[in-house]
Amino acid sequence: MPETIIVHISNEEPFLAEIDELPGPRDTVLILSNPRRRDGREVTFLSELVTTVAWPWSRINFIEIISSQQEEEIISSIRE
Repeated sequence: MPETIIVHISNEEPFLAEIDELPGPRDTVLILSNPRRRDGREVTFLSELVTTVAWPWSRINFIEIISSQQEEEIISSIRE
């Protein structure tokens, strides 16, 4: 089951995405699906038809793993 995460990239706004499994200690890239801003809109630095991205760990500051309940709270609080 995919995990929803918040990705913090160097010099960019954090964004939401899904990952199929948590990365291991030997992984060099993070494969992300469905990248989007926290309000659900498209990420501005990606082409609009992008659905999957491979991001090198050297560009990622950190990731936050959120539960499905927390994801609903994040999205609903912005849409209100």
